[in-house]
Amino acid sequence: MQNIKELLLLALKKIQRNAIVPELQISLCLYLIISTHLKTYKMALTKVLITVKTYPALSEKYEELVCTAGFREDGTWIRIYPVPFRKLDYVNQYKKWQWIEIDLVKNTSDFRPESYRPYSEDSAITILDTMGTENGWDKRKKITLNNIHYDLSKLIEKAKTDGDGTSLAIIKPKEVRNFIWEPCEREWNAAKLAKIEANQRQLNLFEETKKLFTVAKKLPYKFSYTFITEDNIERTLMIEDWELGQLYWNCLKSSNGDEELACKKVKEQYFDNFVENKNLHFFLGTTRQFHKIAPNPFIIIGAFYPPKEKVNQQLSLF
Repeated sequence: MQNIKELLLLALKKIQRNAIVPELQISLCLYLIISTHLKTYKMALTKVLITVKTYPALSEKYEELVCTAGFREDGTWIRIYPVPFRKLDYVNQYKKWQWIEIDLVKNTSDFRPESYRPYSEDSAITILDTMGTENGWDKRKKITLNNIHYDLSKLIEKAKTDGDGTSLAIIKPKEVRNFIWEPCEREWNAAKLAKIEANQRQLNLFEETKKLFTVAKKLPYKFSYTFITEDNIERTLMIEDWELGQLYWNCLKSSNGDEELACKKVKEQYFDNFVENKNLHFFLGTTRQFHKIAPNPFIIIGAFYPPKEKVNQQLSLF
């Protein structure tokens, strides 16, 4: 690989041969260095099984962001952030339980050890095969259930420990006691939304045929699980799963706009069905903002719900 000094000399020779005026030399030199460097440096692709997609949130820089996370081939956790997911071309919009390949680098603005980011905003995403649910979710369980936590107090301690800093995990609750919802702000922050829309209009000033990107509707309710783990401490944690958000909107439509009925339908799936019929686990993640300062920095970022294994019962003659 050419080093920076060699690239600089090469760029200067090109500039001198073409008699470029001094005012443009610095910019052109930097351009030549960067473009040559990118051509000669190919990053290794990272293969990730996507298991987590959070509901979209607003971002002044990226307009809308989705936190995605999953497992590498060796079963270790990885977070991919930021990703302006819904602005990706349709062919690049990966789904949960799909393998993808992408150029990733450590996100140096995020101290959490699992956090990586795309090498650039234009990094290509290759969507590979989907991991199915055959044989009682056997393939999914093999990669997902390698490092289950059972005690949230111990997991919080790991998150707070220097040199560890765990920020992604899967936990098996000892008992799930409730699924609740409560109203929250019904609209996105007006000032932030106005700034995003202004930025869009500015970027699209000379592209009259291009439609403005429409951010996702804000959920008017916060949904949470109440549960205990092996430490026997009852906790209520909010769940920010994309699937749950989409389920709410679908239930609202089928309920003819009745929000209370829609929330009850969501509970039927996430509590009645999952707790009774599924082997429910929670995907947990921390937020960068509260990781070091919150007593419990974790929220639920997804549910893992393979069917309960059937126990073969034999009738005794006695």
